[in-house]
Amino acid sequence: MPRIDAPLETALARLRDSPPDPARPVLLAGPTASGKSALALALSEAQGRVIINADALQVYDMWRVLTARPEACDCARVPHFLYGGVGRDQDWSVGHWLRALDPLLRAHPTAIIVGGTGLYFRALTEGLVTLPPTPAALRAEADAHLAHAGLKAMVADLDATTRARIDTRNPARVQRAWEVQAATGRGLAHWQDQTPPPLLPRAQATALVLRPDVAWLNARIDQRFAQMLTAGALEEARAALPHWQPQAPWARAIGAPELIAHLQGQISWDEAQQAATLATRQYAKRQRTWFRNRMHDWDALI
Repeated sequence: MPRIDAPLETALARLRDSPPDPARPVLLAGPTASGKSALALALSEAQGRVIINADALQVYDMWRVLTARPEACDCARVPHFLYGGVGRDQDWSVGHWLRALDPLLRAHPTAIIVGGTGLYFRALTEGLVTLPPTPAALRAEADAHLAHAGLKAMVADLDATTRARIDTRNPARVQRAWEVQAATGRGLAHWQDQTPPPLLPRAQATALVLRPDVAWLNARIDQRFAQMLTAGALEEARAALPHWQPQAPWARAIGAPELIAHLQGQISWDEAQQAATLATRQYAKRQRTWFRNRMHDWDALI
């Protein structure tokens, strides 16, 4: 098994002492930079499992370094699915992910599904509501409303039940809820109440989550972003610059807006590094909050 640092060695030891049921799939969630990919690789090699991505940004083909996609050598050791196969011009959502996951899970019923996108895990284990599509004109209106009025105003437009359910600090989630309400006349919460049965109920899987010490995780975030820069993250951003659309889903890769801003001459190199590192820490904090609130019944490895 690959050698990783102390808290993750502790997690590995726990997996060795009490290995997951080999006949059940494993769900492994954790914040960015927490080491979940290394744990998934170790467990997959130990138990002969494949790995399926549950990270909404690692699906995009233009972000290998910046999203810390598994290295080619790791993919050669264990089959990895749903990494890097989506182009910037393709539609992609949690619904697309579930539809892509379904046949993979049928073919590999003991897979490890690993990632940091809480919404993916929620949709997988609790079901996903089917929402009417958003007309292009309404999407443009929503983009403009968010840009000019701001997130707080868009949140205020939502019905109270929806506001209580969604992450009101996440612009993408708020805008989607606003679009649904504007397009259908009913709040997102109404549509969520029509949710069909889940693809993989929580009780049918081994559900594991990483809840690392904040100081340890922040140190790893700082170290990893420096490694990303050495490995070519700025070059990835430069390649994306001619196609840059700040509101596009693929443009939400953590660190990308800051690197793009530097390439556009808006901020200095030092400012870009500091802002990107801070953005990553803030993202990890949102992930930890989601996992604490939504995955309290998952087994914590660290």
